[in-house]
Amino acid sequence: SNTSAELALQKGQIDWTNLYIPNIQKTYINLDPQHNHYWFPASDIVMLFMPLSKYPFNLLPVRQAISSAIDRSKLDSLGESGYEPPAHPTGLLPYNKDYMAPEYADLKFTQDPAKSEQLLQGAGFTKGSDGIYADKNGKKLSFNLNVVSGYTDWITDCQLMATELKAVGIKVNVNVIAFDAYYNALQNGTYDMALLWTNPGPTPYYLYDALLRSTNSAPIGQPASSNYERWNDPNTDALLNQYASSTDPTVQKQAIIGLEKIMVEQMPSIPLMDEPYWYQYNTSKFVGWPDQQHPFAAPGTATYPDIEYVVLRLRIG
Repeated sequence: SNTSAELALQKGQIDWTNLYIPNIQKTYINLDPQHNHYWFPASDIVMLFMPLSKYPFNLLPVRQAISSAIDRSKLDSLGESGYEPPAHPTGLLPYNKDYMAPEYADLKFTQDPAKSEQLLQGAGFTKGSDGIYADKNGKKLSFNLNVVSGYTDWITDCQLMATELKAVGIKVNVNVIAFDAYYNALQNGTYDMALLWTNPGPTPYYLYDALLRSTNSAPIGQPASSNYERWNDPNTDALLNQYASSTDPTVQKQAIIGLEKIMVEQMPSIPLMDEPYWYQYNTSKFVGWPDQQHPFAAPGTATYPDIEYVVLRLRIG
């Protein structure tokens, strides 16, 4: 878990890891300022996933209502200790700003509980005496939100979202489970909602391709490779192919802008926070680590193939 690994890191038993550590300056750096270090460059977007072939997540107003209920600034400040600012609605990271469509440059997520309820009512849902919305057949908006045990920051994020969603009439049970069960449910589409990272890359194409290409999906009950929300849209595939089949930066940017429009208007998954590469390292035994002045590889111990580049650059301190 984060907690047990943090204790080992503080004792000097770990040289290199990727952990979420609250108040890292006090709890890690200050213990040995000469040797204990961290660097959190931007990596990817944490998103809220839902299987879109499953009712009611196939309804855009439901997805929009869920998104509008969430205070992303609170997730950042309370769940992530200020390390993960609110994501952009396009799913673009700050270092991809050159791909941003001008009409989306100033777009931001805003928590609006009243809007959430208006969306649900407009989609035909009615609030019951228990404060939870239900459809005309009496099926309540009541879901499990999967999160990995030991992911202490994400558990807090999920608890915060559950409270906010209940306030707009959506009941959410935070389902804390082992990683294998969590990931198996994502792959097979046998879940309601789940928090998950996205695939980083040098351009937005890599995130969008993994997230949205239909061939990365699969029917419910069969394992998807990365399109865990089961988005299936010919226009999306055409835009991804446009980018992949061209070396012209202008043509590629046009494709990315088209994908931004899909993210903003159709919300195949819900962007929450800009996630950094979690990365802590100790220089008492080895030196040559990547840092802000020497960003030769994506840091952290969960990034492939970059971990090999890091190891090959290390030398005895």
